[in-house]
Amino acid sequence: MLALGGLVALASGPAMAAELRPDQIAFRDIYRELVETDTSAPTGSCTVAAGRMLDRLRKAGFGPDRAEVFVPQGHEKDGGLIARIEGSDPRAAPMLLVDHIDVVAARREDWPRDPFRLTEEKGYFIGRGVIDDKALSAIWVDSLIRMQAAGFRPRRTIKVALTCGEESSDAVNGVDWLLRNRRDAVQAGFALNEGGYGISDKDGQPIALYLAVGEKYAQSFTIEARNSGGHSSRPRPDNAIYDLADALEAVRRLSFPIRLNPTNRGYFSRMGPIVGGAMGQAMERLGQGQDDAATVATVTGDVTYNAMLRTTCVATQVEAGHAENALPQRAQATIQCRLFPGDRVEDVEAKLRLALPSGIDLTRKGDKGAPAVPPPLDPRIMGPAEKLAQRHFPGIPVVPNLLTAGTDGRYLSAAGIPTYGVPGIVLDPDGNGAHGVDERIRVKSVYDGRDYLYALIRAYAEGH
Repeated sequence: MLALGGLVALASGPAMAAELRPDQIAFRDIYRELVETDTSAPTGSCTVAAGRMLDRLRKAGFGPDRAEVFVPQGHEKDGGLIARIEGSDPRAAPMLLVDHIDVVAARREDWPRDPFRLTEEKGYFIGRGVIDDKALSAIWVDSLIRMQAAGFRPRRTIKVALTCGEESSDAVNGVDWLLRNRRDAVQAGFALNEGGYGISDKDGQPIALYLAVGEKYAQSFTIEARNSGGHSSRPRPDNAIYDLADALEAVRRLSFPIRLNPTNRGYFSRMGPIVGGAMGQAMERLGQGQDDAATVATVTGDVTYNAMLRTTCVATQVEAGHAENALPQRAQATIQCRLFPGDRVEDVEAKLRLALPSGIDLTRKGDKGAPAVPPPLDPRIMGPAEKLAQRHFPGIPVVPNLLTAGTDGRYLSAAGIPTYGVPGIVLDPDGNGAHGVDERIRVKSVYDGRDYLYALIRAYAEGH
């Protein structure tokens, strides 16, 4: 029934659907099946999605020794898929294609259409996960099937891991689990992951391709003020809410030093001419290592550029008081810090403690393991990406980019596997509604990105 629905949608879709190549039609059906399999934590199952992708690999000739579903004990819905194509040169380190198949929850009553049905409308694919991140997962599976059909024998072994738990922090994380329990399935010389993307103008024309080289590490803290409280008819100067407000003001004033590394210097050098104007000139200067106060002030005036240059801490949640007619006995806030690669949690915590007023408690929330280790800006990674970009996206530069958010790549990089977010799929300036209602991506962007990434995989698989 699902397959029939996909065929009907294809036949009744836009004119572009009728012009698809046979290989694109096959890919679209993989993509459709992934999107139409609910993998959100509240109502879905990654294990079901992984099983459906395994079925496709089995039909393509991947036996149990080359593809399987794994399910962490006690997490029956949080399974994933591991697969491989053996390389011809045992001296060449394997490469890993990794991606998460879980998605953010989507309630039917919030959407004008079924979020777990792949819709094609006005040049866009629409549905939960179409961009975050099932397009890339479908490309990884599709690439294995295409290489198998072509009889391609890579020089280095190509491994694939589709995992769960990236979006749902309460569940087990599939990448972390594999590293702890099935290290052989993901051990590699380098990994390709989500996090890279293309940026476009308002008309969808590509401007640059971002290749993610490193990411920041998220660590949350709780700050709390306490008081004996009392009746609201007898207010006092010592008030837990006022004390928390003073602490929050201290956090707002807190600033960490900027850090320049090869990735953000490369970003500012290459993006400066594209941005242009006073900002573009300042970006170019910063990319050249000129970190004078005026240059830094100009660039960090943009919140995104500021986040790419330093550790940041910001208040994200507040909870206070226990009754509207009582003085508060407790007031607390969550502070989330995003650590620049190389900064230590202990040092950030110490700086927070020093900034906070006396009497405010500070507690670190959870243990997310070791911070991500930034991978090198390796010409063996950048070179093929740039060469193929000129074939698939003529005139569009590949730009190294430091992710200010986080991915599962932090587990791999901390384990000694350099991990890069590959570009190819070009996003709209508004972010395409990822995590929101009517998440969408241009149809052309998906097909163009697929072609680029397939060529890139083969180039890396054959490279030295």
